[in-house]
Amino acid sequence: MAIADIFEALTAADRPYRRPTTLSEAVDMLHSFKIKGHIDPDLFDLFLTSGLYERYAERFLKPEQIDEVAVEQYVGRSSPV
Repeated sequence: MAIADIFEALTAADRPYRRPTTLSEAVDMLHSFKIKGHIDPDLFDLFLTSGLYERYAERFLKPEQIDEVAVEQYVGRSSPV
C-alpha cells in the first residue's frame, strides 16, 4: 500500500503546491526510496515487473505524464542508477 500511495501522490495532478511528475520521474524517486530502505525492495520490483504502474497511468494520468520507464534499470538494483 505504501508504494501505491507514494506513487499516486507523486503523479497526482491535483496538488496545488507542485506539478505532477512523469512516470519515469516517479519511478526514479521510488527507486531512491528503495535504495535508502524506505520501501520494500521486493515489492518495488514487483510493482514494476507486474506492469501495475502502467495500468494505473493509462487509467489516471494525463498523456503528457506518460513516458518510457526502463524497468530493467531499477529491478534488482540496490545502488543508484
